[in-house]
Amino acid sequence: MHTSKCLGFLALVCLSAAKLHRNHETHDYYAIHLQPDKSPQQVASVLGLDYEGKLGELQDHHTFSSPRHRKHGAEGLLEDLRLRRRKREFTGAGILDGVLWSQKQKTKPRMEKRSILPPPPTRQGPPDNGLPGAPVADAGAVAERADLARELTIEDPIFNEQWHLFNTMQLGHDINVTGVWKQGITGEGATAVMVDDGIDMYSDDLKDNYFAAGSYDFNDDNPEPKPRLGDDRHGTRCAGEIAAVKNGVCGVGVAYNAKIGGLRILSKVITDEDEATAMNYKFQDNQIYSCSWGPPDDGQSMDAPGLLIRKAMVTAIQQGRQGRGNIYVFAAGNGRGSGDNCNFDGYTNSIYTITVGGIDRKGKQTYYSEHCAAQLVVTYSSGSGDAIHTTDVGVNQCYANHGGTSAAAPLGAGIFALAFSARPELTWRDLQHILVLTGVPINEDEDWDTTYIGRKFSHAYGYGKLDAYAVVEKAKTIDLLKPQAWYNSPWLHINHSIPQGTDGLLSSFEVTKEHLKLANFEKVEHVTVTMNVQHTRRGDLSVELRSPTGLVSHLSVTRRLDEANAGYVDWTFMSVAHWGESGIGKWSVVVKDTNVNEHNGTFTDWKLTLWGECIDAASQPLLPIPTEHDDDDHTVISASPTFISVKPGPSETATDFPANPTDHQHRPVNAKPTAPGAISTASSTALPDAPPDEDETDTYFLPHYFPTFGVSKRTQIWIYGAFAIIVLFCAGLGTYFFIQRRKRRRSEREDYEFEILDDEDAMLNGNGAAGGKRKGRRAGELYDAFAGGSDEEQLLSESEKEDEEEYRDIGPASTEPGRGRSQSRQGEM
Repeated sequence: MHTSKCLGFLALVCLSAAKLHRNHETHDYYAIHLQPDKSPQQVASVLGLDYEGKLGELQDHHTFSSPRHRKHGAEGLLEDLRLRRRKREFTGAGILDGVLWSQKQKTKPRMEKRSILPPPPTRQGPPDNGLPGAPVADAGAVAERADLARELTIEDPIFNEQWHLFNTMQLGHDINVTGVWKQGITGEGATAVMVDDGIDMYSDDLKDNYFAAGSYDFNDDNPEPKPRLGDDRHGTRCAGEIAAVKNGVCGVGVAYNAKIGGLRILSKVITDEDEATAMNYKFQDNQIYSCSWGPPDDGQSMDAPGLLIRKAMVTAIQQGRQGRGNIYVFAAGNGRGSGDNCNFDGYTNSIYTITVGGIDRKGKQTYYSEHCAAQLVVTYSSGSGDAIHTTDVGVNQCYANHGGTSAAAPLGAGIFALAFSARPELTWRDLQHILVLTGVPINEDEDWDTTYIGRKFSHAYGYGKLDAYAVVEKAKTIDLLKPQAWYNSPWLHINHSIPQGTDGLLSSFEVTKEHLKLANFEKVEHVTVTMNVQHTRRGDLSVELRSPTGLVSHLSVTRRLDEANAGYVDWTFMSVAHWGESGIGKWSVVVKDTNVNEHNGTFTDWKLTLWGECIDAASQPLLPIPTEHDDDDHTVISASPTFISVKPGPSETATDFPANPTDHQHRPVNAKPTAPGAISTASSTALPDAPPDEDETDTYFLPHYFPTFGVSKRTQIWIYGAFAIIVLFCAGLGTYFFIQRRKRRRSEREDYEFEILDDEDAMLNGNGAAGGKRKGRRAGELYDAFAGGSDEEQLLSESEKEDEEEYRDIGPASTEPGRGRSQSRQGEM
């Protein structure tokens, strides 16, 4: 009996693994979103593909595959379906009409681990052999740490070296966690998972806290995300910071009684489908996803998660942890030396992630940790002659040289696990709110601004360093936020060249109290700006956002290494600096091109989105899951920008909008923007339309070379319908008069019929005069241009047809109707 149960369990595990199995060298994979009532097996049969199973936790999303040697028509059928959807030529009754969106998967470069190899750490304690220069520990702090270890029975050999937990040299420069431990809050009930290169679940320092049910190897398709490559050590070191067991092996984690899992994705190439499945894997059990990686921090990359990954993250935010939302912790990036900024990284500048930067053991910003308006907090990592001491791969292996923002993010994840241990009902936004309220400003001689709610904010440190004790105490008592609301401004047309040198280009939009009331919006948390800027050298650009209170967020900075001839294409920047503002007033964007050279650009358009707490929780819906059309244009207005000084005074005023707003050329996401379209009837104060459904296409009723007149499809139908009726009426009237005129002429011909028909038939050839006898025949030519020879025959009487049959050798030539063209946007459906 016991044996059969074990075999059944193993079969279930094997089946689960088989469903996740991917071999990108031998197979092609397709991600497809279906209507709920459509059978994925039937879709697979029609497309000639194999059905792999559900795509992670994404509702109605499925994975299909095919061996590369197999011939099938899937790509052609899916492309034809896209085109038919664009033109509304589908009935909704067929199997494939249930396909709402599809994407053939492509492998992509591996994300980069954000670790830094610092110089060997300086040994804590008195100087060796009396040599000067080594830091000296405070005797009182050393005694206090020893008392703490005895009280909590911490016997782990490197605990005394874990200065980030208790710093006996630079007093106060640690995460202030020991007071939390003394309350018995050590991570019970909390679960974190490393999205990384695996963790060593057989390490004595991790195995007692290892959470197998929340772990998986997406690189080698194995239930155990065990390190398999020589450099698969990063995830284990980060995991030790979070949840190394208090057991006499190496050191202890911040939340040493929390569960820790691993999702291995960084050791081989993967697709968006693989990453999306990992990013919300077992999201009811895994609470915190710690991600110490991202696009290259080289000062020239600009990359964001694909649509599937964004869907997975929003799904986890809305449904994970029983609807409270999962926590995504991301390392801010190590590109400061290259002039990089985490707002060029679509993972770290997401409103759904907590971006953590790094400071060293003296509280100084490290040489590598990036500045960013999207950075929420900082915590400790390598620098000033030391690094983070943690667990390493191996049964009983320790590591003393862990660094980079890779090491900062897991410390944050461990502190967040303590907060959930103390207050499990916290939502993802509650946790971010707590960090805003408890961050500790450091190095206050640096550039700090005072925000609307009286908190200090810096682009180098966010709201300050993490204080575990303050976070947990605030978690215990804070009032939970009401659900999230949002307000989208219209797209604002600029279409103006950007001056070089001392001037910037300013555009403003005023948010009114009525706007926010209609959006059920109470106060600001995150602010995003989506924009299009064309430029021949992207690194010359910088962007500022100014709130109604006068606080400035540096959304974008010049990057000396960024030579891309690309500008910003539907790129979304984010700021957390305006937390707590009302949102009412003029929001301004300033685009600058401060490098005077041969490169220039144009500020095309931008859109403001305010994210925050709602007014009425009972009436607030969830944000729709992301679609490929989220940055398509809805309500738009045209604005003339203002030239301003690079350092404008507080008296700068915003630009007024013209009375007649204009429509914005509809385009796919991440396509190069085009010129504005025709006149729109939208008001500059109108709220934007709700986000379209995923199967929504665009606002065109006819193919795109027909004008839309800036109006809705329904109005276009009336316009083109009326025009068609007028054309048909005129054509019918012209036909009637032509027939009457023809009959009169025939009655007058009598004995001269042959000569007249010869002339007229020559005329009907539509080639100008025939034999010099064409006179007074322009009306007949115009009719034939519309009607063609075959239509004329239907209008003749039977006797006339008999007369015509005798002269078919010189009869009218048939005019082939012209063929219309149809254009559609390229892109995935």
